[in-house]
Amino acid sequence: MKVKALFAAALIALIPTWATAHEFVTEAVHIDHPWSRPTPPGTPMGVGYLVIKNTGDSDITLIGAQTPRAASVSIHESMMHDGMMSMQPLKEGLTIPAGEAVELKPHGYHLMLEKLVQPLQEGESIPLTLEFDGAEALEVELTVEPLDGGSMKEEMDHSGHQME
Repeated sequence: MKVKALFAAALIALIPTWATAHEFVTEAVHIDHPWSRPTPPGTPMGVGYLVIKNTGDSDITLIGAQTPRAASVSIHESMMHDGMMSMQPLKEGLTIPAGEAVELKPHGYHLMLEKLVQPLQEGESIPLTLEFDGAEALEVELTVEPLDGGSMKEEMDHSGHQME
């Protein structure tokens, strides 16, 4: 009877790990916690954040992404310049050095989902294909997480962002 109880306890301990796993892996790329934020109706832009780990022996470059939920996806970098936050596209992509990780996060590197087909809603998963130079493409899902209010609302305001 004790063996059954220990086995059941071990299984229960593993369940949270399975339930919270939000990773996508190929031979050389490990994507951790891809996520986004909900968008209000009529907002043409969304964002994508994630951690890209290059587990290979040579550098790779994130060169693009696609989702059926947006007309296009581009890679951007936000930075402070003369006390103002600005954003610029990375036309040459984002390099992830061999053996290192790069985090796409608020106020840093991020994906812009442009010309959304419909608003992103809390709790849904958005399919996204990441395209690399030096590694195979990888399909992930952005989990649309709730807004935390305050500064999160400000970082989602892309109303001044001009599409090319």
